[in-house]
Amino acid sequence: MQGAALFSALFILLIGIGVLLVISLFIIDLSQTKDAIRHNFPVIGRFRTLFSRLGEFFRQYFFAMDREEMPFNRAEREWVYHSAAGVDNTIAFGSTKPLSAPGTVLFINTPFPTLDEDAFHTPPILIGPGCREPYEATSLIHISGMSYGAISIPAVRALSRGAKLSGCWLNTGEGGLSPYHLEGGCDLVFQIGTAKYGVRNPDGSLSEERLREIAAVPQVKMFEIKLSQGAKPGKGGILPGKKVTEEIAEIRGIPKGEDSISPNRHPEISNFSELLSFINRIRDITGKPVGFKIAVGAHGWLEEMCDMIHQCGTACAPDFITIDGGDGGTGAAPMPLMDSVGLPIKAALPKVVDILQKHGLRNRIKVIASGKLINPSETAWAFCAGADFVTSARGFMLAMGCIQALKCNKNTCPTGITTHNKRLQQGLNPLEKAERIKNFVHKIHYGSGLIAHACGVPHPRALRRSHCQIVQANTQPVPLDELYPYQETLADYRPSASQKTPQETEMDL
Repeated sequence: MQGAALFSALFILLIGIGVLLVISLFIIDLSQTKDAIRHNFPVIGRFRTLFSRLGEFFRQYFFAMDREEMPFNRAEREWVYHSAAGVDNTIAFGSTKPLSAPGTVLFINTPFPTLDEDAFHTPPILIGPGCREPYEATSLIHISGMSYGAISIPAVRALSRGAKLSGCWLNTGEGGLSPYHLEGGCDLVFQIGTAKYGVRNPDGSLSEERLREIAAVPQVKMFEIKLSQGAKPGKGGILPGKKVTEEIAEIRGIPKGEDSISPNRHPEISNFSELLSFINRIRDITGKPVGFKIAVGAHGWLEEMCDMIHQCGTACAPDFITIDGGDGGTGAAPMPLMDSVGLPIKAALPKVVDILQKHGLRNRIKVIASGKLINPSETAWAFCAGADFVTSARGFMLAMGCIQALKCNKNTCPTGITTHNKRLQQGLNPLEKAERIKNFVHKIHYGSGLIAHACGVPHPRALRRSHCQIVQANTQPVPLDELYPYQETLADYRPSASQKTPQETEMDL
């Protein structure tokens, strides 16, 4: 009886607290004027915000079909998850992809596919052959720029170890070189953003002394000048102040706890003459390949740059160009830029390749494609269009366990990838995630190879525009080489005659 009385008293107390809470919320909502819904419908109006926030969760797990979500649908994410886990990623019954939707890429298979014994590994590509320290890379896919700051310490460690295991490079992102980038022993591409983080003077200009120090690090193989990125063309990097820790501030050379906002372009680069001068300045100091990253909108500028390169000699050309599609991602960007500015990679890449080919610079300047290319069919398309390499950031984030929670800019990432909250980071084991990254790269190579062999060529870099077609609005596919008629030569990537399959020899004729 005494226990029952105590339970009743506690129950009444809880009801009383609940009633007081509702009354308090009612008074607060009725007296405030910032939110009209809460003022007109006290307490009940609060459920609108709650349901809006829960909507993302319920749509992702219960209501959205496999091919409906953005930016990556469930089918795409599941392929990455299964590949990274090293488990079976085959599917049954039939494709859930709408194959007649405009823009769909269809690869043209041959009746006589490449036999396993006729296939061989993708040949390496030499970048910057005229540099004191050129760089040779083999992997089809590499890790795009994600700075320490935008992502966490465990995430950088996992990427560094995973890149080493898989034989790909890791781009540092614009936040400078941290000790965590170096831990895994992988090859690194040092990105120079508009704020020059890691190689800046106090006034924000380039520090040649710091640049030499970075170049002296054996793991740093190339330098990438970031002009713009696909998710926010015309806007510099954005790192919220709550993510600028003491260590990050020291590495970047900025105040702790303050928003890290990069200029929207390099102040010393306002034309192509200055761009080429800046590229050659960095290359002369470092002795290593130098290129630039850009989101393509207007492309007449590239014609102008190519003309200028011929005037000063091909030695002054950038060693590579990274084309970041307008469908690229980032940790934080204004919605107008992310939604509406810049060409998607499928429009930008062929245009850039064709202009370089037209001006005879295609073999001199290597082309790196970036922007939502996270599975074998997307990477195979990039090679058909003319890319030398593919880079991805979000693909590797998904491989580490990203659930597309869309909280990258909030410092509340539930998987520990884009947060500096120590508790949330505890679930990210760098050693285990490195293995997942290795598995993901392996599956990209394997799947791209399957497509290449079905098309009758020995490896993915042997794919040409004639090997794929693009579905048009009338549901009919059109060959990519008809949509973009300039043909690549890429003679230095083709196998010798003795290595060619009968299908490749026939194709060349």
